[in-house]
Amino acid sequence: MTAPTSPVTATPTLRDAPDLAAFADRIRSGDRAALARAITFAESRRADRQAFARALVQELLPLTGKAIRVGVTGVPGVGKSTTIDTLGSRLTAAGHTVAVLAVDPSSTRTGGSILGDKTRMQRLAMDRRAYVRPSPSAGTLGGVAAKTRESMLLAEAAGFDVILVETVGIGQSETTVSDMTDVFLVLMLPGAGDELQGIKKGVLEIADIIAVNKADGDGASRAKAAAAEYAGALRILSGQGGAWTPEVLTVSGLADEGLDRLWARVEACRDARAKAGELARRRAAQQVRWMWTMVEARFRERLADDPRLAARVPTLEGDVASGALAPTVAADEIARVLGF
Repeated sequence: MTAPTSPVTATPTLRDAPDLAAFADRIRSGDRAALARAITFAESRRADRQAFARALVQELLPLTGKAIRVGVTGVPGVGKSTTIDTLGSRLTAAGHTVAVLAVDPSSTRTGGSILGDKTRMQRLAMDRRAYVRPSPSAGTLGGVAAKTRESMLLAEAAGFDVILVETVGIGQSETTVSDMTDVFLVLMLPGAGDELQGIKKGVLEIADIIAVNKADGDGASRAKAAAAEYAGALRILSGQGGAWTPEVLTVSGLADEGLDRLWARVEACRDARAKAGELARRRAAQQVRWMWTMVEARFRERLADDPRLAARVPTLEGDVASGALAPTVAADEIARVLGF
């Protein structure tokens, strides 16, 4: 990935951060403390820290793009953290460096991460070749932290060659995570007869790999039966096309079974897309969509902060809620005030 020859982001002034170039060098050298602080800047609500993080990402951009990016989702209780902990430990033992960006449910009192994944991923949390970063969802769509993309690039610049993005799995964030990763893995529970009743068609349409977890002991036969049902559903619903045909397999994160095969299929998916040129096109499209997402976020911030709307918006909202004013007319009024 090549950085622009003339970055448009000026180096910001940040009273509690070191020189940008020196800080970037610390990230390049794999300094964990610097990486943690950089992600904290990206997640901050302070404008100066956010600006510093953006400038830092721009500075480090040539070092990004080399890792394999994998999204992991599944309903609560499916065993995401346990599976990631076991899989990640296998990867580090094989020589990889693994960064886990685990989006935690935000604390209802503080808005911060409750750090649950640090305790659930005990082996990776203690692994010198791994980095586990819980980030607060803070009310963002589906629990996907707004700054996960920046965190991912920072981790890549620090030398991590595997990035695992775990979502809270509440059923709204799958598309967002798929749109920032190379391979999208969906963990499912055995008992497909019940699961298929409530499964969202959209999840199957974007899944690259479905792994039925807890396929050990008494659950092995149920997991195999569920995998067969999911495979049938995929044949009907999957609409991806392209170089990779979605697959279904069984694993046990707790018993450490089937994870070597799972990772082999993750790599096979990425390699097939890279060979066909799809990976480069996919990442380029993701970057452009990220840009427009940030543009929309800037507009929302302007709407929230514009003093001209401070008094007008509550009245408009009340009129729309009561049925006295059509939403389209209220939208026109807001646009008029903003000069659109």
